[in-house]
Amino acid sequence: MKKITKVLGALIALTLICVVTCNGIIESNAKNKTYSATKNMPTNKVGLLLGTAKWLKQGGINPYFEYRIRATVALFKANKIEYVLVSGDNGTQYYNEPSEFKKELVKKGIPAERIILDYAGFRTLDSVVRAKEVFGQTSITIISQEFHNERAIYLAENHGLKAIGFNAKTVKGRNGLKTQLREYFARTKVFLDILFQVKPKFLGEKISI
Repeated sequence: MKKITKVLGALIALTLICVVTCNGIIESNAKNKTYSATKNMPTNKVGLLLGTAKWLKQGGINPYFEYRIRATVALFKANKIEYVLVSGDNGTQYYNEPSEFKKELVKKGIPAERIILDYAGFRTLDSVVRAKEVFGQTSITIISQEFHNERAIYLAENHGLKAIGFNAKTVKGRNGLKTQLREYFARTKVFLDILFQVKPKFLGEKISI
């Protein structure tokens, strides 16, 4: 039992060190590459809006969705982007993140013809790689919460895509804490994806923006 306890303790310690190290690398890499205000922010032709569900499981609108809409509108109206590439999950006919985002963006004044939908953004990795390989971008502005932008920037750069991030408002409270905890392990998975050269679920024909 003592040997088993020691082995388990060593594995737990190693896992924690790995998680902390991965998080540190991604956070450090994103320094001076994310912005919370449009002033003095670089411009890009396309803003990559990372999808999320519109509604919470317990009811009510998802604040991550709402804050990303606000951030995208602010960025577009400040002339920091010309087009919005909405990348999200459309796994079933009843769940369509890109279309939900487009409806709200149009309501807020962004012309429909300036919004491009990517229905195969099942993961952040898929979204950033497809932005380059399918939609032909070499430099892009990623729109999400800061922690998500930092991870997306790291993935983008490791796939040859120059990226900056525009930070949507942070979600506080219980929902925010749960997401932040999951993010620690999502960042660790980034390095496994890079190590094993994981590809997007779908690529397909190129689409010009």
